Amino acid sequence: MKWNMIIDVAKCENCRNCFLAAKDEHVGNDFPGYAAPQPLHGHQWIDIRQHERGKFPILDVHYMPVMCNHCDDAPCIRAARDGAAYKRADGIVIIDPQKAKGQKQIADACPYGAAFWNEELQIPQIWIFDAHLLDQGWKRTRAEQVCPTAVFRSLKVGDEDMQRIAQQERLETLRAELNTKPRVYYKNLHLMNRCFIAGTVVTRQDDREECLPGATVTLSKGGTVLASTTSDEFGEFKIDLIEPDSGEYEVKLEAQRQQTATRKVRLGASQYIGAIEL
Repeated sequence: MKWNMIIDVAKCENCRNCFLAAKDEHVGNDFPGYAAPQPLHGHQWIDIRQHERGKFPILDVHYMPVMCNHCDDAPCIRAARDGAAYKRADGIVIIDPQKAKGQKQIADACPYGAAFWNEELQIPQIWIFDAHLLDQGWKRTRAEQVCPTAVFRSLKVGDEDMQRIAQQERLETLRAELNTKPRVYYKNLHLMNRCFIAGTVVTRQDDREECLPGATVTLSKGGTVLASTTSDEFGEFKIDLIEPDSGEYEVKLEAQRQQTATRKVRLGASQYIGAIEL
């Protein structure tokens, strides 16, 4: 049985309670064998990263907590000498605060920017998954306990069960191409790393432009239909989960009375393609 963390990006509202909880737990507190005291400034063991998509009038802003991923194939462990960084049987990675002294390469090895160098103590440091508390019988990390919107869900399960959960809930890991096998999983990660195409469908009546709800919007690429939706009561539509910098798409809009319109969109980042009249 090993510890894993699920983080729902859609629920994070940037209250930073998790960041503050990590500070409260570690600044000025020494936990021998687990972690030396965290500096008051400069370290963000739980970092809240922001991403904005689209532009006015259709845009969104989302936040993503990032911390040590407790990877099964951790670059920090590979970079460490003399067993200064190691993985416990329960999946948690620990950087030994004594053995790691002077080994800055451990912090530099993290591809997620989640390991920090303590200049005063000359040691690398990470968020330790509250291992010192879990070892005392705690069932949840402090980050999970203080989160008002239930962003975090820590669970101790077998690897096969975790993979089943990841598949069922469509969970992803950060930078999966690195194959570091993280134990921190993300739900709704598309809000940070994928794009949308949005617009507004309007119609003209008595020389006035009015919103047109219920129009069918179809997204195609190379003649293949990829997704479809309908415009809402404000005439707005959004098609999400598109890879960035993925080339040219066709947006087709259809309404009653055989009204149609098409737009070609070359996608770099999320786009609002404007008001389209039918």
